[in-house]
Amino acid sequence: MVLIINNIKADIIALKKTLELHNIDVDTAESGEEALKKILKNNYCLIIMDVQTPDFDSFEVVKILSANKQTKDVPVIFLSALNIEKKYIFKGSETSVVEYITKPVDTDLLILKVKNFIKIYEQQNELKEIKDLLSKEIKIRKEAQDNLETKIAERTRKLVLKNEELEMKNHELQQFSWVVSHDLNEPIRKIQVFIKIIKELYLKNDEKGIDYIDRTIKSAERMQTLITDLLAYSRLSAKVKPEITNLNIVLQDVLSDFDYLIERKNATIKTTELPAIESIPSQLRQVFQNLIGNALKFSNTENPPVIEITSELIADKSFDSPASPEGKYCRIIVKDNGIGFDEAYLDRIFIIFQSLNDRRMYEGTGIGLAIAKKIIEKHNGLITAKSEVGKGARFIIVLPLKHE
Repeated sequence: MVLIINNIKADIIALKKTLELHNIDVDTAESGEEALKKILKNNYCLIIMDVQTPDFDSFEVVKILSANKQTKDVPVIFLSALNIEKKYIFKGSETSVVEYITKPVDTDLLILKVKNFIKIYEQQNELKEIKDLLSKEIKIRKEAQDNLETKIAERTRKLVLKNEELEMKNHELQQFSWVVSHDLNEPIRKIQVFIKIIKELYLKNDEKGIDYIDRTIKSAERMQTLITDLLAYSRLSAKVKPEITNLNIVLQDVLSDFDYLIERKNATIKTTELPAIESIPSQLRQVFQNLIGNALKFSNTENPPVIEITSELIADKSFDSPASPEGKYCRIIVKDNGIGFDEAYLDRIFIIFQSLNDRRMYEGTGIGLAIAKKIIEKHNGLITAKSEVGKGARFIIVLPLKHE
């Protein structure tokens, strides 16, 4: 709305009609006092007033408006017949007057300026609304962020406490495993010793008794192996710092341990160059030991075992990733020509205590591959197998060259 201030009623009526013809809302005041009262009560986008008014000082009115926070930004157009006198222009500038239009008023120019001010006013209001909305949005988001940070801090505190509690329990479990291992192994060792003494001293000519004794000794050996494997499985939760490991050395150590069995089974071992990676050497030694041990154990009775261990660098952490000389991962394959297994049971072979074979023919605890899987996953790697019954098995391992 535009406010016209003039003490000459005829001038007000003429100016009001001119503006209303262009659909501009108009309000009027015939004195400075009336104008100030209206300005403080209503929002105006523009004030039009005469420079020369007999009963009040136009510039004084504008000074009052400029000093008020609510009205200081309201633009003013002065109508003046004395445009040649610079003192009015200077005086208007001192009071932040926006525009001058000389009399007689050019109607087209006046309407153009009024519409421009109205447009500016509307744009400022839109910007103010956007600013208010943004302020509210910022406030809401800040409150949400503060609440989220509080929740995160509380959640973090609880997780830290839980983690400390879990570490304590893991430590206690490891101590318990060591104690149980020692306490269980000792009586089993004594059972084996005394059973062998009984066999040698009292059952030399009793074939049935010897058979029972041999079964007892084998059961004791299986129990001892089970305890050892369980202890090895429990140790995997311990934190050990990885180091640069030459897998060729690790593999040769494992093959040295199997020297007697390899020779007895007339096995052939074929290897290619393996990479050096960041790892825990003792754990990867255990992986090779389990995989090669299984390949020798589950060999085909018709043909001597042939075990191939190959390696190549690959681009991605994927079983099917293409080979890449610059790859950050290595793919290791342990292949044998043994009895194999049905891939329908692939998931079972990596689960602790699961065994697909007759334990009367193939001794084992069903823990070895579970240990291998846990070790590979602890190294941020992958392990799987491909096989067919009677056609051997391929165990595929993917490991990062650097510890992640």
